[in-house]
Amino acid sequence: MTAQTLPAILTNLHNAAVAAGRPDPALLAVSKTQPADAVQALAAQGQRAFGENYVQEAVAKIEALATLGLEWHLIGHLQSNKAELAARHFDWVQSVDRPKLVTALATHRPPGQPPLNVLIQVNIDDEDSKHGCAPQDIQTLAAAIAAAPQLRLRGLMAIPAPWPEADRRQAAFTNMAALFATLAAAHPQVDTLSMGMSSDYPEAIAHGATMVRIGTALFGARPRPA
Repeated sequence: MTAQTLPAILTNLHNAAVAAGRPDPALLAVSKTQPADAVQALAAQGQRAFGENYVQEAVAKIEALATLGLEWHLIGHLQSNKAELAARHFDWVQSVDRPKLVTALATHRPPGQPPLNVLIQVNIDDEDSKHGCAPQDIQTLAAAIAAAPQLRLRGLMAIPAPWPEADRRQAAFTNMAALFATLAAAHPQVDTLSMGMSSDYPEAIAHGATMVRIGTALFGARPRPA
């Protein structure tokens, strides 16, 4: 996929939102495997929020670009032994899917920092290859997050399966929207439904996504390992 300019992406998001009768979603630029200078170049154009999959790779960029005041989101699977690093360096963790992570993140969030924004990752299509909690486990996780003053429950995240059939893709987005509405009814501070990527963000926006995660469309194809 050829990279598009940031203004072009923002226009596309706006047009998709208008077509769906929805507010414009927040844009999370997925910068995994991209060098720090690529992030810096996008930040110079006004993009503030960046998503990373790998904790140690991200920490190097976060430290290198610390003076820019960017907002950093962990969107990849978080191993328990990396929870301390994540709690210290990120502003958001979107991939909380088990109680052990809630405890670890709360324990290691430094007292001088604001609460860590947390999304619960849901395995909405019950895929063996993907992480995320089952829908029936959302409320238990949410209660644990909400009870930790070092954390701030913000909502849900999902990576639906890339079904070729439109009705199957839309069913996943519809189900996520319903789960989000139920969670927000129980926890009024909940305001973020993170779903939709470069290939499917118009459908995600139409079903209520408040944040979309765009990488390839912004940066082009990810660099191949040497």
